Amino acid sequence: MSFEPPAAVPARRFEHKVAIVTGAGSGIGKATAARLASEGAAVACLDINAATVEQTAAALSTLGGRAVACHCDVTDERQVARAVEAAADQLGRPSVLCNVAGVGGFYHTVDMPVAKWQHMLDVNLTGPFLLARATLPYLLHPAGGTIVNVASAAGVVGSAYSAAYCASEGGVIMLTKALAAEYLDRGVRVNAVAPGGVDTPMRSAFQLPEGADPKHLYKIMSRMGFCSPEQIASGITFLASDESGHTTGAILPIDGGLTA
Repeated sequence: MSFEPPAAVPARRFEHKVAIVTGAGSGIGKATAARLASEGAAVACLDINAATVEQTAAALSTLGGRAVACHCDVTDERQVARAVEAAADQLGRPSVLCNVAGVGGFYHTVDMPVAKWQHMLDVNLTGPFLLARATLPYLLHPAGGTIVNVASAAGVVGSAYSAAYCASEGGVIMLTKALAAEYLDRGVRVNAVAPGGVDTPMRSAFQLPEGADPKHLYKIMSRMGFCSPEQIASGITFLASDESGHTTGAILPIDGGLTA
């Protein structure tokens, strides 16, 4: 029996490709933008924080990558449309979309203001929908395209004081699967990663509310500890690359065994 030698994995899997990354000003989004750029992509960096996203784009440009910064609130339909159009005008046809921007926090459900509930759903769920809708006309191209959403282990299993966060991330998972089914035979793949605890600035939002039972934390803390933004970026770029060309509708856990 003989075997064909495996094809070598290209070191620059995104050469001549254009990627859009939300939440690129910090954390997982920043790490994802850097990873894509290091592998040849031109990257449109989107974030609500204009200063930090400018810093990300400048750093990528200094390293020799092509990058633009777009100040964008992912919950604003008009800002999203303008940012995607600007990315296409300045860098070329986007073929990769990474929806990373997100917010979180712990709340007693009985005390949670409706405005905070709505904001979490708007950023975490409506944002990816708006970006996907604005980018799909570019992805529906003979050369194809891919979307990678960042969900959470909290979208797979419930956790206390997280009704809004769990609901929004569960929605991201089903949005991912629905889009994957809709565009299955049209050249667009849609997948998601589902991180557990990640060492990013967003950690500070997850402070237990007054009177909360700290034992609930044991359920959502892996004995492997927190992972790094770069580890999540590795999973995102794998799903966005041609290496996962037969994968769509998948949810990749990167959670230290929380959902095992």
